[in-house]
Amino acid sequence: MEEPSIFLSAGDLSGDNASAKLVASLKKLYPQSNFFGLGGSKLKALGQLQLAEPEDLAVIGFWEVAKRFRFFSRLLKHCTEEIKKRRPQAIILVDYPGFNLRLAKRVRSLGIPIIYYISPQVWAWGKKRVKTIKEVVDLMLLILPFEEKFFVSYGTNCHFVGHYLLEEIPKEYISSPISQKKQIALLPGSRKQEIELMLSPMLETAKKFNNKYNTKTVVTGIRGLFDYDKYLKNYSDDNITIGYDSPYKTIYESQLVLTASGTATLETAIIGRPMVVVYKTGFLTYWIARYLLKLDKIALVNLTLDEKVVPELIQYDANAEKMFLELEKFYNNSQYFESVKKRLNQVPQLLGGKGASQRAAQLIYEFLKL
Repeated sequence: MEEPSIFLSAGDLSGDNASAKLVASLKKLYPQSNFFGLGGSKLKALGQLQLAEPEDLAVIGFWEVAKRFRFFSRLLKHCTEEIKKRRPQAIILVDYPGFNLRLAKRVRSLGIPIIYYISPQVWAWGKKRVKTIKEVVDLMLLILPFEEKFFVSYGTNCHFVGHYLLEEIPKEYISSPISQKKQIALLPGSRKQEIELMLSPMLETAKKFNNKYNTKTVVTGIRGLFDYDKYLKNYSDDNITIGYDSPYKTIYESQLVLTASGTATLETAIIGRPMVVVYKTGFLTYWIARYLLKLDKIALVNLTLDEKVVPELIQYDANAEKMFLELEKFYNNSQYFESVKKRLNQVPQLLGGKGASQRAAQLIYEFLKL
């Protein structure tokens, strides 16, 4: 087979991170391959030709997306035209279902193999999209263990490959003993909308906790994403600092974590730190989600463990008072703390161990040779 041109669409920070590992593994199998599509800084560094600026892609929430309908409509048309013109040997879609599934429908008739890496969370939002996936996707590569049974039950061609985070987090951090530092980590999210909604109550929680228990707090920040200092300047006397570019080290050096829901809950679980999970979104998005959501838990760590092991504070419950109380339960109850820690230590094995990107790349390689 000729060295392929591959279209890859990853619309957010997590997708860019995961895709970069996959692309690096694919380039070992296809050394002269070239990539074009949607992604962030890591895919760009690997040579992917970007069809949009990454900061324009990371939008969450029904209403927030609706407000940018024209932008996404133009982008959908642009990607479709580029795929038709360039005729890639494969299309790889990474999460980002609102856009990627629409794109898959548009280009399905071209006869180009469509591969989905990191499944849309259709097991959470209802099952209507499963039919679409089965119709337009040729191969599903799954990173969460509970997804395979779900998709197999619908007759989808799928494989569980494991989670890319186990390749990224340093080996010495995985399921590590609790740090002796009296430190709390705040993980407010990787999108501006998340941070704007959750950072303030998180900081209020940290202020109260530090003052009562003589702890320190480190906020994990993403350089260039957000003006964290605008929020932290009011807490200069409360032993709260910000750390950039080293979230795993911050989690590792902390005893407890207060984190936004999402991939960060798995990062924290892999390192082995008890956590309180919080999530807050826009009013309209929340009420639509309440109607659509089919699960009694939303944190990926709890879904992976198939039990609500760590507390979740959603929307109106995601306030400083309740965050403080949940953190305090861990801090004052060693039996509870240790029982949660023990359960979290099971997560790396449940996520398939190291090598997810290599396994995914090999499956793609074998599939495209057919």
